[in-house]
Amino acid sequence: MRTADIRSIFLDYFAERGHTVVPSAPLPTPDPTLLFVNAGMVPFKPYLTGEVAAPWQRAAGVQKCVRTLDIEEVGRTTRHGSFFQMNGNFSFGDYFKEEAIAYAWELSTTAQAGGGYGLDADRIWVTVHHSDSDARDIWRRVAGLPDERIVARGDEDNFWSMGVPGPCGPCSELYYDRGPGLGREGGPAVDEDRYMEFWNLVFMQYERGEGPGKSGYPILGELPRRNIDTGMGLERMATLLQGKDNLYEIDETRPVLDRAALLAGVRYGADTEADVRLRIVADHVRTALMLLADGTVPGNAGRGYVLRRILRRAVRSMRQLGHRDPALPELLPVARDCMAPGYPEITESFARIADRAYGEEDAFRSTLKQGITVLDTAVTRVKADGGRSLPGAQAFLLHDTYGFPIDLTLEMAAEQGVEVDREGFTALMNAQRERARADARTRKSGAAVDTSDLRSVLDAHGPTDWAAWETLTTESRVLALLGAQGEMPVARDGDIVTVVLDRSPFYAESGGQDSDAGILSGTSVEGEVLDVQRPLPGLIAHQVRITAGELATGDAVHAAVDPEWRLGARQAHSATHVLHAALREILGPTVLQAGSYNRPGYLRLDFPWRAALSDPIRNEVEGAANRALRSDLPVGVRWMTTPEAKQLGALALFDETYGDRVRVVEIGGAWSRELCGGTHVEHASQIGTIALTSEVSVGASMRRLEAAVGIEGFAYLARERDLVAGIAEQLGAPRAELLERITGLLNRLKAADKENARLRQQATTVHAAELAGRAVDAGGTLLVTAIVEAGADDARALAVAVRERLPATVPGAVAVAQPTGVVVIAVNRAAHEAGLSASDLIKRILNGRGGGSPQLAQGGGLAADRLTDALADLPRLVGNR
Repeated sequence: MRTADIRSIFLDYFAERGHTVVPSAPLPTPDPTLLFVNAGMVPFKPYLTGEVAAPWQRAAGVQKCVRTLDIEEVGRTTRHGSFFQMNGNFSFGDYFKEEAIAYAWELSTTAQAGGGYGLDADRIWVTVHHSDSDARDIWRRVAGLPDERIVARGDEDNFWSMGVPGPCGPCSELYYDRGPGLGREGGPAVDEDRYMEFWNLVFMQYERGEGPGKSGYPILGELPRRNIDTGMGLERMATLLQGKDNLYEIDETRPVLDRAALLAGVRYGADTEADVRLRIVADHVRTALMLLADGTVPGNAGRGYVLRRILRRAVRSMRQLGHRDPALPELLPVARDCMAPGYPEITESFARIADRAYGEEDAFRSTLKQGITVLDTAVTRVKADGGRSLPGAQAFLLHDTYGFPIDLTLEMAAEQGVEVDREGFTALMNAQRERARADARTRKSGAAVDTSDLRSVLDAHGPTDWAAWETLTTESRVLALLGAQGEMPVARDGDIVTVVLDRSPFYAESGGQDSDAGILSGTSVEGEVLDVQRPLPGLIAHQVRITAGELATGDAVHAAVDPEWRLGARQAHSATHVLHAALREILGPTVLQAGSYNRPGYLRLDFPWRAALSDPIRNEVEGAANRALRSDLPVGVRWMTTPEAKQLGALALFDETYGDRVRVVEIGGAWSRELCGGTHVEHASQIGTIALTSEVSVGASMRRLEAAVGIEGFAYLARERDLVAGIAEQLGAPRAELLERITGLLNRLKAADKENARLRQQATTVHAAELAGRAVDAGGTLLVTAIVEAGADDARALAVAVRERLPATVPGAVAVAQPTGVVVIAVNRAAHEAGLSASDLIKRILNGRGGGSPQLAQGGGLAADRLTDALADLPRLVGNR
């Protein structure tokens, strides 16, 4: 059964039982504590905790998830994957344990012809919390399970909470016995490889208090509304139903693995380390595809860094397997075809996805090229000085400056007979991490403040008198200074603290608008406001860096918002409303903003739409927005009740919550009318300009527009103008002919590259045929040896080309050496099956230096005058296999 069919069966089953099918949320999450959605319940968290009333009583969905905390385990175990999908059914105060258990059992065990998964009921085990006698009784009654297959476990395994005060409750997990060949008997408490967990049912029925970890906190009582949250691993169910050993071999990953093996010339299952690398490639290519599809862009921080690391690990793994050519153009389309049945939007946006991915691989290959040059120079210097170890500082320079991975440094240094001071490198890396942590604490120390300390301030002093809508300055008093260790009596020059004032003019980040910047000043202090948040309803918390003097609780201060910052923020927020209205004007009233972010000079806006906007449509949207600015539409604010706002037609966005009285912002009256708590300009013309800079996909039928606003918008247009002028000058062509001229140049370059590649391939083919004709018999193995003037990549290509020209049914081995001392060995499948290993041979002739796969390996560090002797020893080594 295909994974896409398993997904459809789940959704159809729960839809037939009154559940609203909810589409997967995009992988990037607005939750400030997460980079990506990492569990199926994350999008439902506000409803499960009671922060927001759930729009449905029953829901079901298949949520895309990414976890990277255990990325180093990917490929090494059968249970770790970076990207996975979680089937889930949810009840918000509706059904509870009995129905949840009955649904899980029925869907799992009903025959496939009857709309179920057809698992053997006699091989299913369940676990329950040791205190949950209700769940045990229900499993006996509903499923007829015997007591020995209902396993009681403790808090660590079978009690759920979010780690903070709030909802909690016992769990019941379903396991499937995959047979004695995969482990010991005795159930999941004995062996969780043989007994694979495939479904977890969480019964949210209690409220927990303060306390650490997964146990030891007090249970405060029953929840007024009990909820159900379940998670079935889609990949795990596919592993079971497709009869595979692990998640890397199911239909959504195995084709990528097979293509990678074909490109690298290795066979899956023949070598443990090669298998690990193939599994890394299969997992990471799929993960990168899904992250790119949801709008993540490779970068040096946050989500972008995670994606960059995953892409580079995939490319590096292909290199370690012996594949030196670009890999992603071969692998990413295979992953697309695997995932398209469940996510057809991937095919629609694949051109954009591929452009990002292939560009990242090209950049990394360039990085490798630079790093290899630096590494070779450093190794030559070490050898010239009579040393055998590359200093840790040099390895750190390669990593930090050139982005050269340490494992690649270790591998390539070993190929040249040099070790690496790993301890020195690790010490420098640890020092850099500690500097980064200190810098993060310095820039964002407010995040470390204990919520209970803030709650105490709110209880003692009441809500902050918040004046951001009325003024840019207030005379205020310091109610509290807070740090990671609690309340502080005084903050001094250089300290970063969370400051609570009795009155504040600063806008706290919310509704998509970034927080204000500004200063606090007093008779003996000055501080820079770095961030402003509303951690508790009614309380405004300011993160402040003290730049001069001292600040103490009770001090009087002058709080002042940076007027230029606020102006930019007002322009960007009003521009977001204008762009939203322009989209609805051009695309129709069904378009509704699904998320936004704005700060001075910049905005982004997400909206549901089935396809990329064409250039003419984008131009129409941008034109409609700027016509509103030119018309100088008035901007007004009105307060009213929620029913009045709805009757007026004001738009309320799905991810916001509102009280009984709401603030309605109008631009041009009914043209743009939205519920909003942000700051705005007074007339549309004050925005200046809105210049669209990009439009991309961020998930299933979800698009994202980005724009430069105000003075930044004009600056963006000026840069575009200067860029076009510069290109026109370089090409000596009128601007109107630029596109045609550049297209012609690119076509000529591609033709030249193709011709060069053809000539190189032709030369390699001729040389390979000549060398293959010189093969000698070495104890039943055809052996070819040669010393050639060629780069490392050309030497590898030649070795592989010669190997392919030897008879496939006769064991064959090829050794190609460079005068620099680098040797490449390739063996064909017949030789490998006869017990010959390229990686073993390379180590034997180079005294343990070098490595690679069983069919292709490389090493170095041999003096040029010893090359001939080393190659002359190969017939003996090959013949004595």
